[in-house]
Amino acid sequence: MTNVLTAVVTSSEQVAAGTPGAQRQKKKRRLSGWHFVLFPIAVLFLLPFVQMVLASFSPAKELVAFPPPFIPSHLTVDGFTKLFSRTDILVWLGNTVVVSLTAIVSNLVLCSLAGYGFARLKFAGRNFGFLMILATIMIPTQLLMIPTYILFARLGLLNGLGAAIVPWLATAFGIFLMRQFFLSLPAELEEAGAIDGCNRWQIFFRIVLPLARPAMATLAIFTLLGAWNDLVWPLIAINNQQAFTLQLGIANFQGTHLTDWSLIMAGNVVATLPLIVFFLFAQRHFIATMTFSGLKG
Repeated sequence: MTNVLTAVVTSSEQVAAGTPGAQRQKKKRRLSGWHFVLFPIAVLFLLPFVQMVLASFSPAKELVAFPPPFIPSHLTVDGFTKLFSRTDILVWLGNTVVVSLTAIVSNLVLCSLAGYGFARLKFAGRNFGFLMILATIMIPTQLLMIPTYILFARLGLLNGLGAAIVPWLATAFGIFLMRQFFLSLPAELEEAGAIDGCNRWQIFFRIVLPLARPAMATLAIFTLLGAWNDLVWPLIAINNQQAFTLQLGIANFQGTHLTDWSLIMAGNVVATLPLIVFFLFAQRHFIATMTFSGLKG
């Protein structure tokens, strides 16, 4: 058993570091022609974020000018002052953090268990059940709004955080991602663990999960992006301002006749920064999953 666990720890470190590529990364990288292609694309994608940050510090009169100046004449924090003094932005931020963290933990647990079951366990209707779960991805969200609303109303989950949390407890994409990753792992490690006396739960928690850290990090990123930026369903299911999520609260800044753009831009900066920080910490695992085999059929 000790040999198996040692092999798992070693393999897990290699997967988390991007397998053999991690050793090559230690060497000094040489300038490639791709850098001249990717750098302008990166700048192009970065410009909207830079403009949003500059707009959040711009005077209100410059934001309604046409065309609005890219660089403000002077910097001001009036937008952030109004955001934190006149709105419940901290309450909305706390609600969004609760919804996102619950969604991440739930998806990591439930999708990992379901993905492993579909990848390794043999039972009647396994392929059909997986195809039915996968087929739900193809159903437009708009078709599910009315029946989902009726269901939540009967369960008494409307106008509370439960309405925003329950739809994110598990996702079909999460099950698909974890299944594909588990299929890419060598079955010999699990067989060696079984020979050493491990039962199915011990194999899953002590051998398989340590190897699945890159895939779980990727699933956490996608779940965070989805739960954090979800707007349509909370807009329908939540009318209580104290239960608003961040995106729902910011959406209410835009009115029919008057829109405070400095308030909206400041709110968008507050809503975007946590996602950027999270991705900076998880990007290594995200790239390792895509390059190692996470989406291989």
